Amino acid sequence: SEGVRSVPCPLRAAALSSPDEAATIGPQGSTSYDELDTKVSAAAFRLRGLEPGRRVALCLPKDERYVALILAVIRAGHVACPVSDRLPPEGIARLLERVSCTAVISDDRRLQTNGTGLQSLEPESLLEESQQSVEAEDIPLGRPATIVFTSGSTGIPKAALHTFGNHYHNALGSNANIALRPGDRWLHSLPLYHVGGLSILFRCLLAGATVALPLQGRSLGEAIARFDATHVSLVSTQLLRLLREDPNLAGLKTVLMGGGPVPASLVDEAVARGLPIHTSYGLTEMASQVTTTPPGASPEALRTAGRVLPGREVSISGEILVRGETLFAGYVEGEKIDRPLDADGWFHTGDLGDLDQDGCLRVLGRRDNLFISGGENIQPEEIEEALCRLKGVSEAVVVPVTDPEFGHRPVAFVRTESSGIAHLAPELEIILPRFKIPTAFHPWPEATQRGMKPDRHALRERAQRLQEQE
Repeated sequence: SEGVRSVPCPLRAAALSSPDEAATIGPQGSTSYDELDTKVSAAAFRLRGLEPGRRVALCLPKDERYVALILAVIRAGHVACPVSDRLPPEGIARLLERVSCTAVISDDRRLQTNGTGLQSLEPESLLEESQQSVEAEDIPLGRPATIVFTSGSTGIPKAALHTFGNHYHNALGSNANIALRPGDRWLHSLPLYHVGGLSILFRCLLAGATVALPLQGRSLGEAIARFDATHVSLVSTQLLRLLREDPNLAGLKTVLMGGGPVPASLVDEAVARGLPIHTSYGLTEMASQVTTTPPGASPEALRTAGRVLPGREVSISGEILVRGETLFAGYVEGEKIDRPLDADGWFHTGDLGDLDQDGCLRVLGRRDNLFISGGENIQPEEIEEALCRLKGVSEAVVVPVTDPEFGHRPVAFVRTESSGIAHLAPELEIILPRFKIPTAFHPWPEATQRGMKPDRHALRERAQRLQEQE
């Protein structure tokens, strides 16, 4: 794609090549590519009332309107800034102020009256039919398109700015590895305010496939069956719940795993059940997937995060470094944009890893999760992986608690299949050195899932409190 500076609008291209193909399907029925393109053009015309290049927030429940409005904001030449509708209004207002949003599209009246100076736009009135519309011109790849708040493990989310080209190349590389075509249906099982949720949208647009929008509160198995989904993106917790549901998954062609390493026991169970799973490694700053396993990968390969996809580069210096067509434009703070790259243009991910002889990436953990216990380095992810290999353990998080003798000691939170936790320490002693054996094992607290990943900070505080109570 060297030298290519702009591309035809993927939505318009799909509307021209397969106008009657379903673009979205959801509780309200289905919307064809032609209908979606018309809606997006009408809403983009109304959004042209704002000065060009404005940052427009979207705070909505996930539905057909949300998909159309994100695309309309981009078609109008603005930057779409999707935010979680689970946050309280004050929290949303603070985030939007941080990234200098000028308008917000929402049903929530409370967002419209809190004196933030934000222009309030109603989804329904933007999407009304209109004689006036915006022509779908070629889109410059370098044009800012979205701002996504990272689900960072360090507390305060960062605001990552992506260009249209970042999303476009991410979808291109993914579709080169995982086939997607008109008639396929990708179940939209991740939030649209996460980069993983946005990437599903762009993949389907480029392939002319269908985005299937499940009703909130329905189980994954039900949604897959109801929509005859062919593709689905999941994090480990979702895969675990899906396997426990025991639905008929025969129609699935692809289960793309993301949002962190998948426990080996879970990979083994999915393979044994015949699920077409792909493991991957990605991050918000690279517009989602960086590496992914190919279709039909061996169980050994599925214990890695797969090979580098087209449009990305990976380098290892202990830490995983990334760059390429999908690398974000920088972090937004007010009107300023900070792009923290080294002299060679690499982004330092903070993740530790290595590449095996087949070029597959193994992710070893977060550098900032590492702690020292009695002079020994402890990487919690190593202990978590060992725990997840034990019978009955489906999920584990290890955090440090303070210790007068060793400085810190590891403590584990474990989700088990009713087999208790008393047996875990003796079983770990067979595979880990003594200093890596957790000093306490606690049952998994359901309330610590912050977004798509367990909240390590909250678990660490909880472990400390439990220790002080003993």
